[in-house]
Amino acid sequence: MSPTGGISRRTFGGLVGATAAAGTLAAGAAGPATAAGTTHRERPFRAATGRRAARRPNILFILGDDLGWADLSSYGSPHIRTPHLDRLARQGVRFTQAYAGSSTCSPTRFSLYTGRFPGRTEGGLAEPIADRSVGLEPDHPTLASLLRDAGYATGLIGKWHCGYLPDFSPTRSGWETFFGNFGGALEYYSKLGLAGEYDLYEGNVTEGDAEYRDLRYYTRIITERAVDFVGGRQARPWLLNLNFTTPHWPWIADGDEAASADVVRRIKAGDRGALQHRDGGSLAKYQEMVEDLDRSVGTVLAALKRSGQERDTLVFFGSDNGGERWSYNWPLSGNKFTLQEGGIRVPAIVRWPARIDGGQVSHEPHFSPDWTATLLELAGARPHRAYPLDGTSLAGYLLRGERLPERDLFWRTRGERALRRGDWKYYRGTQKKDQLFNLTEDPREQADRAGAEGRRLAELRAAWEAVDATLLPYPEG
Repeated sequence: MSPTGGISRRTFGGLVGATAAAGTLAAGAAGPATAAGTTHRERPFRAATGRRAARRPNILFILGDDLGWADLSSYGSPHIRTPHLDRLARQGVRFTQAYAGSSTCSPTRFSLYTGRFPGRTEGGLAEPIADRSVGLEPDHPTLASLLRDAGYATGLIGKWHCGYLPDFSPTRSGWETFFGNFGGALEYYSKLGLAGEYDLYEGNVTEGDAEYRDLRYYTRIITERAVDFVGGRQARPWLLNLNFTTPHWPWIADGDEAASADVVRRIKAGDRGALQHRDGGSLAKYQEMVEDLDRSVGTVLAALKRSGQERDTLVFFGSDNGGERWSYNWPLSGNKFTLQEGGIRVPAIVRWPARIDGGQVSHEPHFSPDWTATLLELAGARPHRAYPLDGTSLAGYLLRGERLPERDLFWRTRGERALRRGDWKYYRGTQKKDQLFNLTEDPREQADRAGAEGRRLAELRAAWEAVDATLLPYPEG
């Protein structure tokens, strides 16, 4: 928003890009539909500059898995109802131009945990990690290790996907407690992973990681663990990374024991593609899984409220990348695995009652590493000098009313490249063609302006290549 309170060109573009989600073309118009079919009014974000927190915030950072940009009813889904996440948005800020750090699971998690481009670490080059050869090196500073050293209690519940035992683990990278799975996917009941291995572990820094046997539905289990964590009395402020696997394949909802048994049978028979469940799922099943995720988040938030810590806890909800087969991304093009908008633009909601007013919407572009920088600043922690961050803290924007500095958002995957500068996005996909899109006018990325904007295209391409030159090369093959 402009300093005078008017609508800037970027803000108007964000509103246009969020038309399906918000049903609005002007700030202050009716906001997204709620589960009851009504609408509420969102106002453009403005920092509550007069507020001061009595303490450093607890941080509850929640990720869905492969949840698409418009898969929540508050983002425009025509058939999925997410009343708990819609309520969270009404109590905080809904972001329309939030981006993941990459278009697949592992690299985005690397970018969040390190605050740096995935390509700065060997493990971040795997898209995603599929074997035991690489992971997040224990000596690399992380959000968790830096907050731990600043006096925070740290825990991770759910999906890790940043390397496997024995060399890589959350408990080797700053999280004091861990309960969850190491791989990219698991069957929700049996806990069998892609190679047929059992993949549910519990660990802490003193005892190491050990298998934990529980054959109930996975989302129920990690929800219970999160309830216990946020409901407990901590002597220190805390960070909890709560990483659901929902709605990632296989397409098995709570109660689908028959579908589970079939997938397990195929895994045990040596079918390496069984978990991908390409012959399963449906729009109705996907709806069921996302709505279950919503209820699970609601359960955790209710426990947080009962604990008396709600006011002083910053809650973030988002996704690790764009949606996959059954996801709803309209009006964006592309999905998971691509650097088109549908592969990297994600829902994002933040609530912190002590410092941030509710009922607001922000159209400022930002991506996962920005949240690393933000949370470190809010917690009074400093980045490690030898590992400079690639993200920019949003704290000044969120709390002090400062304008976000203009900077480029950069993405690189094997075979694709993208860079966003203001309204403009440079993109080269697998067809090896340089393209240029004005996301304000064309959030669907259909009107290629490369021919008409040759100088701008060259500038953005050069900027992308300058960053790329500082990253590790992909291994051959």
